[in-house]
Amino acid sequence: MGLQCGIIGITNTGKTTLFNCVSNTKAESSNFAFSSSKSNIGIVNVPDQRLNVLNEMEKPLKLIPATVEILDIPGLTKGSSTGEGIGNKFLADIRNTDALIHVLRCFDDENLAHIEGSVNPVRDKETVDLELQIKDLDSVEKKIQKLERAAKTGDKDAKRGVEVLTVYKDHFENFQSARTAPVSDDDKKYIEDLFLLTEKPVLYVCNVDEKSAINGNKYVDAVKEAVKNEKTEVLVIAAALEAEISELEDEQDRLAFLQDLGLQEPGVNKLVRSAYSLLNLQAFFTVGQKEVRAWTIRKGMTAPQAAGVIHSDLERGFIRAEVMKYDDYVRLGSEHACKEAGKLGVEGKNYIVGDGDILHIRFNV
Repeated sequence: MGLQCGIIGITNTGKTTLFNCVSNTKAESSNFAFSSSKSNIGIVNVPDQRLNVLNEMEKPLKLIPATVEILDIPGLTKGSSTGEGIGNKFLADIRNTDALIHVLRCFDDENLAHIEGSVNPVRDKETVDLELQIKDLDSVEKKIQKLERAAKTGDKDAKRGVEVLTVYKDHFENFQSARTAPVSDDDKKYIEDLFLLTEKPVLYVCNVDEKSAINGNKYVDAVKEAVKNEKTEVLVIAAALEAEISELEDEQDRLAFLQDLGLQEPGVNKLVRSAYSLLNLQAFFTVGQKEVRAWTIRKGMTAPQAAGVIHSDLERGFIRAEVMKYDDYVRLGSEHACKEAGKLGVEGKNYIVGDGDILHIRFNV
């Protein structure tokens, strides 16, 4: 579905190291601030044990997981919103993403200088937030000016738009983000065309050293306290350590390494799943001898919309969907067994696809 998460943060937080852990594309990391002049793009497989179970059952020729696109955006700094360095370009990259992964440096390293001279993840978060808020304020003010001209001609909708955008303007001027503005869902239509940076959902990643990988540290505690009133998630990941583990070719060696450290799975697996959830996504499956595949859809999509993710012809010519629940399919062992047990449903155009549904689309074009 062409959905994208952006990894953001100030420089030297470990963003690119984290990107290299999760992505099939490797990017060059550096100890020098502002050493990167472009964003890195990678495709990330979404870990899903259900897909592995279906693979074992069907033994298909191909196994295709769901994916999310990850964009590693070079470090921001004070003044990015006004074009410091090439900050404007990076902010444009952020505008094109669907959700944000904000990486915060929560480790000490005398060999890796902090641009502000000291490690303080809460201050770093506020620095990035402010730059995004300033850019959003500029966007809102420009639209207010445009709508005010229309409102003077008697356009009631434009007048209402000015009222709503003024709420956002005041919110930004109080150093708050768009996602917490006291605006109804209906009134958010006035900002849809602005793609506000601070409207995007965000999760925080505390990048820690090896000894803090399980229980965190004082920096992590400070971050959790700072965002306790936000509807968000805070993940703790030792990116440098996991980057080393990801270099091991044998999966069993990687697992053994993690278990020796007291970890059950790579922290980056949690990150990818959380990013998937952050985007309000879920998966459905198609199953056959040739291919077992996970398909990404937004929660709440109907069967025809889900069919359209596979191919536009399937949505256009949709007749019905034959649906099996994942648990029923695994328990009973086959499509035939599901049908015999009355666990294969025939659903029409209004069916809302559930997470993990196994679909077979009937269509005619």
